[in-house]
Amino acid sequence: MKRTWTIIGVGDVPGSFKWYQALFGQPATLPAHDDFGQILDSDGTVLLCLHEWGAHDHPSLMSPDHGTPGNGLLLFFRVDDFDLALQRARALVTRLEEEPHVNPNTQTKEFSLRDPDGYYVTISALSAADRHGAGPPDFGQALYQLI
Repeated sequence: MKRTWTIIGVGDVPGSFKWYQALFGQPATLPAHDDFGQILDSDGTVLLCLHEWGAHDHPSLMSPDHGTPGNGLLLFFRVDDFDLALQRARALVTRLEEEPHVNPNTQTKEFSLRDPDGYYVTISALSAADRHGAGPPDFGQALYQLI
């Protein structure tokens, strides 16, 4: 099995940690470190890693001043509680970047918002087939059409 750990640079790891936990409807906990935290699913799967800008001398995580945070990156999460996620998102931001709609490529409901550091976050509903183990749809064509 292979897993991707997406790591984003943030200005306030504990604050971003709390924000993402609220978005995903998770109980509030503290990150393992003030400069690094992992948002985990209930089964322990890493959903997202938050890394403080400038900590540990990683070249691409030195400063948001060297580029716009989120440029070229779309954080895309599939959730099984779409309507509740939408309610939680509306409580976290003053406006959504994209209101709920059906994506014509994936045929699933989704909406988008910005996180505290400006990253573009899309929340997409799991389809009934995905929830019942039929496997993920072929996103290759859908992602190509988005680009």
